[in-house]
Amino acid sequence: MGPRYDNANLVGLIASIFVLGCFFGMIPVAYAADRFGRRITIQIGAGIYILGGALQTGAQNMDMMLAGRFFAGFGVGIMSDLAPLYQAEIAHPSIRGRLTTLQQFMLGIGAFVASWVTFGTSAGLKGTPSEWRVPLGLQIVPALPLISFMLLLPESPRWLAEKGRMDEARATLARLHAHGDINDPFVNSQIEDMKADIYKAQDIGESRWSELFMVQSNFRRLCLGYILQFSVQMTGVSAIQYYSTTIFTTMGFTSTRILLFQSINSIIALIGEACCVMWIDATGRRRPLIVGNVASGLSFVVGAILMARFPGTVNNNAAHYIFIITTWVFNFFFSACIGPLSWAYPAEIFSTRTRAKSTAVTSSSSWISNFFIAQVTPLAFGAIGWKFYLVFAICGHTNALFIWAFYPETTGRRLEEMDALFENAPIFVPGTPYVKVGDHRAAERELRLGVFVPGNLTGKLDRGSHEGEEVLADNEKRLSEE
Repeated sequence: MGPRYDNANLVGLIASIFVLGCFFGMIPVAYAADRFGRRITIQIGAGIYILGGALQTGAQNMDMMLAGRFFAGFGVGIMSDLAPLYQAEIAHPSIRGRLTTLQQFMLGIGAFVASWVTFGTSAGLKGTPSEWRVPLGLQIVPALPLISFMLLLPESPRWLAEKGRMDEARATLARLHAHGDINDPFVNSQIEDMKADIYKAQDIGESRWSELFMVQSNFRRLCLGYILQFSVQMTGVSAIQYYSTTIFTTMGFTSTRILLFQSINSIIALIGEACCVMWIDATGRRRPLIVGNVASGLSFVVGAILMARFPGTVNNNAAHYIFIITTWVFNFFFSACIGPLSWAYPAEIFSTRTRAKSTAVTSSSSWISNFFIAQVTPLAFGAIGWKFYLVFAICGHTNALFIWAFYPETTGRRLEEMDALFENAPIFVPGTPYVKVGDHRAAERELRLGVFVPGNLTGKLDRGSHEGEEVLADNEKRLSEE
């Protein structure tokens, strides 16, 4: 790639321009997702990603490589924002967490394959252009079936309802949740919930960006989502992800051994992500985020001590391998508790009316902070060494404290009740019912029975109560008339 590669700022830019592309992908995604739908916009993102992958694979100079990295990031930004949003909008309330965090699990599979491919090409094709062209070319492959298979998936029923295409929304819900039965009580209840959400905002007109900042509960959610996404990068995950070779080299390991460590790390991440998918709807959102951030902060405390006391110039293999183990511990807790939920939580806390716009803003926080960390890390390690680890050690604990104080629990709640949740929950939530993980199947049960008030909080009515029986009777009468 030429002598420019020796420039430390350029090394940082190669890593960070990808996430800069992701950031700029947030500009059109909200407009496209609201105008064309979730499916088509995901396909557009995949197409742009393929262009970026092709430019990287065929790069003849540094400028072409940087352009490819930017366009690949642009496409990834669109897809990573819309994938959890789409999953949240089609999921049952009781498994929404499992479905939205499944995205991170599949990313883990991709990282697992990529790490072992890179390890293999670095060992078998070392010193040839194929050493890097093969891994960069293989990244294009998964985007091709994504574009094709999205044609087989239904459009988001909530987007269809928001556009006034209620019959299509009903048919889609029936296909997803009732084996095609459009008269299923679960389908009818969700339609009523969506109608109430839409009618509530009818007088306001089309969704506007100003709503995110002028409506108090919307602004609160926007702040929580933005801070959550920013806090993820302050755990240190991107520093390790992009510059593990630099970090591990300071501990005295060879490049081949480092690639092996990274490959093992990808297996550990996959295990953590699988744990998240299996447990998230039972454990809730708050608890894993708090525990995961504390564990990540402690990992960096231990890592900083080991880097300071036993650098690569010190002959102490035990300390150096303990350092690797702390990195693996961090990666497990990040993958099991933080990474998947940083995308799942923002995707479920907004109303359909503002969801695409809001998640574009919150996701941009992840990418701009990612860009910042990727650009600063090589310079910081060169200037202050192990002390840079202390930044992440501190931030892990402050992240946990902030989440404990201000984030309501959303597990098991209907998307259409999120407005009520954030209007009713106090700013400081500890000691209130809004931090508790209740029965994550309660909302789904209420929808199936028809014992719910559209737009109201789950659990406000019980079937056995007088008020609950009245609501149930009214719902049954209305459904029979329809």
